[in-house]
Amino acid sequence: MRSHQPDGTEVNGNLPLELDGFVGRRAELPALARALDTSRLVTVTGPGGIGKSRLAARVAGGRCAPPDGVWRVELAAVRDPEFVDYAVVETLGLTDHTTRLPRETLLEHLAGRRLLLVLDGFEHLVDACAALVVDLLGQVPGLAVLAVGRRPLGVAGEQVFALGPLSEDEAVELFGERAGRQGATTGDDPHVRQLCRRLDGIPLAIELAAGRLGALSPEQLLERLDDRFRLLTGGGRDALPRHRTLRTAIGWSHELCTPEERLLWSRLSVFAGQFDLEAAEYVCSGDGLHSDDVLDVLSALLAQSVVAREETATGVRYRMLDTVRAYGAEWLEAMGDAVRLRRRHRDWYVGLATWCELEWFSPRQNEVAARIEAELPNLRCALEYCLTEPDGAELSRHLAGSLWFCWVGCGRLSEGRHWLERSVELEPGHEPARLKALWVLGHVAILQGDTVPALAALQECREEAELSANATAAAYAEHRTGCLALVSDDMPRADGLLRSSLEHYQELGELNSNVLMAQVELAMARAFLGDLPDAVRLCEDVRQVCEDHGERWARSYALYVLAYAAWSEGDAARARELLTDCLACAHAFHDLLGSVLSIELLALVTVTEGDPAEAAVLQGAAASLWPSVGLPLFGSAYYNAPHGLCETTARERLGDERYEECVRQGRALGRDAVVSRALGRARPLGGLPAPRGSVPHARAALDMQQPAASPTRKGGETAG
Repeated sequence: MRSHQPDGTEVNGNLPLELDGFVGRRAELPALARALDTSRLVTVTGPGGIGKSRLAARVAGGRCAPPDGVWRVELAAVRDPEFVDYAVVETLGLTDHTTRLPRETLLEHLAGRRLLLVLDGFEHLVDACAALVVDLLGQVPGLAVLAVGRRPLGVAGEQVFALGPLSEDEAVELFGERAGRQGATTGDDPHVRQLCRRLDGIPLAIELAAGRLGALSPEQLLERLDDRFRLLTGGGRDALPRHRTLRTAIGWSHELCTPEERLLWSRLSVFAGQFDLEAAEYVCSGDGLHSDDVLDVLSALLAQSVVAREETATGVRYRMLDTVRAYGAEWLEAMGDAVRLRRRHRDWYVGLATWCELEWFSPRQNEVAARIEAELPNLRCALEYCLTEPDGAELSRHLAGSLWFCWVGCGRLSEGRHWLERSVELEPGHEPARLKALWVLGHVAILQGDTVPALAALQECREEAELSANATAAAYAEHRTGCLALVSDDMPRADGLLRSSLEHYQELGELNSNVLMAQVELAMARAFLGDLPDAVRLCEDVRQVCEDHGERWARSYALYVLAYAAWSEGDAARARELLTDCLACAHAFHDLLGSVLSIELLALVTVTEGDPAEAAVLQGAAASLWPSVGLPLFGSAYYNAPHGLCETTARERLGDERYEECVRQGRALGRDAVVSRALGRARPLGGLPAPRGSVPHARAALDMQQPAASPTRKGGETAG
């Protein structure tokens, strides 16, 4: 995620606003900027299609950015008020593996920062957004909020900026600019000016009209519009005139569509946020629209500005403006086809999640991660639909369980737990989907350091698996119970459970990222028990399998264990090489646990190389990340031993005052900054090579066979 660019063409990295060709608002631009200078909460209000989002983006992007940037949160695709906080967390690029509420994560992250938060499209989530804004503004003095919606938030201190239509000259200018995109030149045509007056200067209505210039002249457009306005009011008697005008303009554009275009318009309304062509062809085809014709009809809607085309990291995607989508949704309901389309939408995204789970264990792992992130609004919509349908329990569990790699591998533990808990709370049963949801829930809870629910879910999974003779679910439950023993410092039990689960996986012919993680976790247990050669053997085998299959996520954890072994054998250069590879991969997947473990071990390697100051900086950076992961180093004496050695050595060389100063410097670094710093450091900076034997290695300094403190039962999971 990024803050806005100086030219204002992008407000943040997750949803760029198309601002090229921005026309008009010469009076409103400076007025809104002045409002932001005098108030910490400004809300731009007005009917749909009036241009609120573009004006807010232009003003936010054109201002001198506050030190910590400008961040735009798109809320139109958020259906559940509970996910408002999650949407903000996601936009800010935060990852939190703990059981904390997202509000707590936000408040901790924003404390002491100065930034502008743009909340766009909140009108269907007013209460949730108002509560969030009050909380954030009350506790974060450096925060300002620019809200964008059809109604005010209604909180104290809010300055409402009501946006009206374009002036006549600006409306004509916009029509001419959009006509140029159709290859048409309108010049000083008086019909254009009259048309813009009839459309009340509403930008969306003007753009819809201009989208028709490929087939109709301005005069023909005006004739048809006059007929439409005489016949229809476009809304109830209590509706505001501009709402009626917009609704009538959209209805008029809808009336001019061919039957196939109207059909696709209504069916596309089931998508939340962006969608791609393949999804549209599957979900929207049938009953009057062949899948082979969807592209041509979609192209026609693009030409008419009903649908927008967007270039994304995952390729070309499409989006409907919320006002246009809502109109289509009303038609879909009126036709009695909404339930069928929502089921087709659900089926497509269940299929997509199933495919992505299989492809996670392949060279397309990076592509899968990007695809899932782009599809999250639609996946959430599908999950919600499953959970509210009488026959949706099993599908909800299948979908939530299939997305384990998203929750665990891509830093979305909190959201994953939300869906998993809701799915397993539905009617009980022993079907495979429920058993899978249970062990995935146990896995997520382990990662969050929430031991009791983890044990409960895994025990239930194991008992039900035995009752239903489901050997696969039993193996996964045994595996994850072994993970819990590992981070609880019960190494003999971890060794036994993980070894047994791997034998069961082999008997079942099971091979995927989870199976490889079991082998990595067993290797970690062997290392902690003092058997480094066996740990290396296990992880070299994992690395080979990963390279054969193009798997990178499990491979990164194998590299972590191999780096630990290399450091233990005195090869700091090799350990650094392995750890930088591990860190780069974990960071790319937003895997905060893998990132912080790599940084912790890099600190030890760095002090070994003779740079205690940089090691202390890395320890400070890791300390700032652990609260978002869980209990630092899982509360494990085994995991803490390398950390303790690094701190002791760095303090001895720097002195307490200098060490603490370096730690504070590291704490001030953001996650991206510390990762860039660690990856960009190919050799010790500012320090001499360590004298031979100056930092003792594993057997002398770290008695890994005995914990340095009493074991704890709290923590997360070492790998995935």
